Amino acid sequence: MKVLLTGAKGMLAGAFLKMAPQNWNLLPVDIDDLDITDVDSVEKIVSSFKPEFIINCAAFTQVDVCEEKKDHAFLVNGAGPGYLAQAARNAEAFMIHFSTDYVFDGFSKAPYLEEDPIHPVNVYGESKWEGECQIRKQIGQHLILRTQWLYGDGGNHFVKTVLRLADKNPVLKMVHDQVGSPTWTEDLCRATLALLEKNAVGTFHLANRGYCSWFTFASKIVQEAGLSVDLVPCSSEDFPRAARRPAYSVLSTEKAEKILGESLPSWEAGLKQFISETQEC
Repeated sequence: MKVLLTGAKGMLAGAFLKMAPQNWNLLPVDIDDLDITDVDSVEKIVSSFKPEFIINCAAFTQVDVCEEKKDHAFLVNGAGPGYLAQAARNAEAFMIHFSTDYVFDGFSKAPYLEEDPIHPVNVYGESKWEGECQIRKQIGQHLILRTQWLYGDGGNHFVKTVLRLADKNPVLKMVHDQVGSPTWTEDLCRATLALLEKNAVGTFHLANRGYCSWFTFASKIVQEAGLSVDLVPCSSEDFPRAARRPAYSVLSTEKAEKILGESLPSWEAGLKQFISETQEC
């Protein structure tokens, strides 16, 4: 089975490279091999390789920088996925694309459903929503998977940051008024592969089960790593950022779990396994 994997040097793509089924003939590409904002290059590589699946892990994920580079954000996160979808349709391939909880505004009091109103509060969320729209416009055979608070092997993420800071500082301030679901890339990858086996089509939310604040997440990271550091809760106002963040962006995964026939792993279990494996290396 031929599979084109974009954003191959990124953290999420790394999980697919690690966990890809043995029957996959995988072509991993990154920006040096394929710029997804170049429609001619996209069409050329897709028509040449003739994949049965395209997994798009390419994205501009620097949320604060997106505020400064809005045009670039919309090129990579909006237009690029549309070009991939168009090429996928022409090649009769199935497309898998990852989106974000940031398409929502964070004012909900209950986990967001797939059909809840879209209202991004920053450029990153706006550009990712544009990517979703472009895909739906171009191709019916797709999976759009919204996820959040990713961490895993490679790349920069919250777990790595907390471990680094906790190793050098006796006291750390952590935001307590933003709530979401920490998600291990390997759990996300595993669930994605399972949805593909179930022939799922459409938009789904995939994240580890349960939710917490960044403060609670940091507390669990420190505990699992066996580090001694004092964590102090603080508000988002204490850490002003260029991009506004949704206060509550928990995603309901009930739709996916009904198809999978089981619950997704909890965020605590995912974190425990990730840190255990990291410490073994």
